[in-house]
Amino acid sequence: MMVEILLETPDHESESELAEVVTEFVTRLTGKQTIYQMIQLAEEVGKRGGKPLDPLDYKQAYLQRLWTRIEDRVADLKAGQRAPDDLMVPGARAMLEALRARDVTCYLASGTDRPYVLDEATALGLCPYFGNHIYGALDDYQNFSKRMVIARILRENDLSGPELVAFGDGFVEIEDARAVGGLAVGVASDEATRQGVDAWKRQRLIQAGADLIIPDFREREALVAYLFRSE
Repeated sequence: MMVEILLETPDHESESELAEVVTEFVTRLTGKQTIYQMIQLAEEVGKRGGKPLDPLDYKQAYLQRLWTRIEDRVADLKAGQRAPDDLMVPGARAMLEALRARDVTCYLASGTDRPYVLDEATALGLCPYFGNHIYGALDDYQNFSKRMVIARILRENDLSGPELVAFGDGFVEIEDARAVGGLAVGVASDEATRQGVDAWKRQRLIQAGADLIIPDFREREALVAYLFRSE
């Protein structure tokens, strides 16, 4: 969608060059609220002599396209025609079970709008693992960020940095966890094959400061042993 929009500007590059530009900033902003990618898109339109729309308009257009793409999958999931775990990183539910067995309080924070996050978490059967600790982007985007969620976790639970572990595949959660002295686990999953490590994603997560990289949660016993090695 972004490449299409930028191709309509007066001073645009080639389609392949624009794809590189978009890939860079979308990847860099992954984990932040969707609106930040749209703010960047508006800036890129302006740089190329175009008249940008309000970032919220771009966001609504994106969400409509996204829904068209995933509508059938969501319907099948809610109808019980598709197994929830088939739409999750392999081993994720078992990892949540392992953390719950150790009385770890889990939080879910997403850059996606909160109503969508709640709907998907419910459909996937994940709400019991997080309770009231499910967070998502707000229309008033300046009042939500993963950094704010992390600060709240530390404050409400009287924790120091090393008592926090963050799992994610985006720059934001990795950087924010490291900024408070937490442990950052980069999940460099290959979403197409559901096997092995995505090398490009791995490199980006290392650049963000990840303490360790995993492909998924299939080796959760070794991961749990590592996380709780000081016990």
